[in-house]
Amino acid sequence: MLVVVNPYATSVNRKMRDLVLAALASRYSVEVADTTAPGDARELAAAAVADGSEVVATLGGDGTLNEVATALAGSGMPLYPLPGGSQNVFAKLLGLPSEIVDSTARLLDLAERWPLRRVDLGRVNGRVFTFAAGVGLDASVVAKVDANPGRKARLKQWSYVEQGISVFLRSYALRKPRILVECGGAEVAATTVLVQNGENFTFAGTRPVTLCANVALDSGSFAAALVKSGAPLRAGVTALRIVGATAKSGGKNGTTQLGPLTALALRSADEQPLPLQVDGDFAGEHLAVDFSIEPGALTVLAPPARRQE
Repeated sequence: MLVVVNPYATSVNRKMRDLVLAALASRYSVEVADTTAPGDARELAAAAVADGSEVVATLGGDGTLNEVATALAGSGMPLYPLPGGSQNVFAKLLGLPSEIVDSTARLLDLAERWPLRRVDLGRVNGRVFTFAAGVGLDASVVAKVDANPGRKARLKQWSYVEQGISVFLRSYALRKPRILVECGGAEVAATTVLVQNGENFTFAGTRPVTLCANVALDSGSFAAALVKSGAPLRAGVTALRIVGATAKSGGKNGTTQLGPLTALALRSADEQPLPLQVDGDFAGEHLAVDFSIEPGALTVLAPPARRQE
């Protein structure tokens, strides 16, 4: 097993790191590698594929996991996410423990049963995403939060609420992004577009925030929730609730829903670049944003999904 550790992740510290690795070494032949810069996790995981490792575990947040998933896509090598970030959305979507001790114990137990599951990966402008991506207000907020990791570690979910209000008041309320959404041969205007690849868009602690229905990690499709152009206050409140993970579930959150989808194209209506986030990490600004899905592209070490009756 290669364990890719992000020592700067929200919940990772040296003592916890060493305890987790010592426990895993009781059942696995463990190699550990710490990341020092963006892109390291992807390179380390790619090397593990080339070297013939049997599994890669991440100890970090969803950003670290995203990089590793990029390298493992299509390889068949399984991935296990140990929770080290502020939310660990992908681990929760897989039904894995969100507390590090319990998650480590689960990984030790899975060594005996070795259940492998294939899940979908979204792709947007060359980047993969495991559970969600967004264009508009949420991406602008993510950029602000990422710029102050210390405050993010202290405030966690509330750092997004704080920056959401700030971004909305300073720029969004005055000049919202103008996005043209191309789907089914028609164009729809929106100010924020959220794409959901799993059952939930994010979590507020342990509470799931679900923007779109009828989508799952292995459904072969994704869905989108649009905050449409219209009454500025209503659109702003809707976007802020999503950013702060307080939106109501399903179609009751003030968004327009599209899906199931296998492709979605967005473009700027006024040649102003659109901010993009993938799996909670800022991914730059773009004049056009194209989404697609890669069914079953990622193998994970996790029990099968529990289907609702």
